[in-house]
Amino acid sequence: MPGTVLLLAASPLGRGRLVDAASVLPVLAAVPPAVLSGTDTANVVELADPLEPQAVLTRLRAAAAAPGPLTVYVTGQLQLDRRQRLPHLALARTTASTVRYTALPWHWFREELRLRPAGATTLILDLHADAETWQALSAPRPPGPSPLDCGPDNAVYGRVAPPPSRRGVAAPSYMKAVATILRSGWRPPEEDLHQQALARIASESGGTDLVLAQRGPVPGDPHAAVTAAVRSGRHADADALAARLEQAAGLAHGPASEEALHWTEVRADLAMLAGDAARSCGAWMAVAGARLSAGQAPDAPAVEAAVDRAHHQWGRIGDPARARELGAALAELRGRVPGRREGALDHVRQQLRQLQTQS
Repeated sequence: MPGTVLLLAASPLGRGRLVDAASVLPVLAAVPPAVLSGTDTANVVELADPLEPQAVLTRLRAAAAAPGPLTVYVTGQLQLDRRQRLPHLALARTTASTVRYTALPWHWFREELRLRPAGATTLILDLHADAETWQALSAPRPPGPSPLDCGPDNAVYGRVAPPPSRRGVAAPSYMKAVATILRSGWRPPEEDLHQQALARIASESGGTDLVLAQRGPVPGDPHAAVTAAVRSGRHADADALAARLEQAAGLAHGPASEEALHWTEVRADLAMLAGDAARSCGAWMAVAGARLSAGQAPDAPAVEAAVDRAHHQWGRIGDPARARELGAALAELRGRVPGRREGALDHVRQQLRQLQTQS
């Protein structure tokens, strides 16, 4: 099956640039697509200093939907938004005061890749952090997912470099080392590729980098079974398996635990894939309600994502009566979770008024 490769290099164009991310693209472009992907053939999508986070999201979503293996190469710099203190990948127009609106939230990678088959996705990262982000990433933290978590089903290799010690723009040396190794025409196993690249930049980094190394999942992961059922058109079987896993997680960890809510989210996506927009909308609203009841903030990424997805699915419901029923609940939820896009609540109310005139 053909592979897919997404090459993303991004950094601000102004004084805030820490790394010349796009300088690595000609080196990567010189590598045969099959070697970049590790498959016999591959499709390559390249994004150089993109301007809009939604444009990057569109390309990421399309790559995530590809059926074969996916390799994502990301070069750039990380910055925190001032409101939620969450890491974002800075884009061309990003400044310190506009991170929330002009940069790509890092958790979008996790959100878009989470339904891919277990073990079918690899991310190779060469990131530079500004001083504020570096302090947040290197500080001791409680057990749990990393701020740069890309999901449990994906392999992640790379490094995060601290801010340059002197004025100037750094080079993406880790990714250039990866590209140079691959230009030989042979792709070593991912862990070996990672270690070889680290060895080539050891004298430059001085051991100060934050090294990222997460292997892919072990065979037999339940996500693979769910995905296989969906790909063969057995949507009811996929939902039944996810429901059993949701119930088991709820009994083991509690119905509002991350483990249980994960499978509720999977079932919401399964309903979408099966064409049942109403069930998907209801499931996403249930996820958002559970997270809010557990004390999560209305602007927490997982809460915003759940409400945004519920809103999107609500717009696809064909039955006016069902849409009115769920729309009232969605309007109440939108009042608590307005999300990042202005006018979301007004959109729900306007659509509800139109639905009142339909039989």
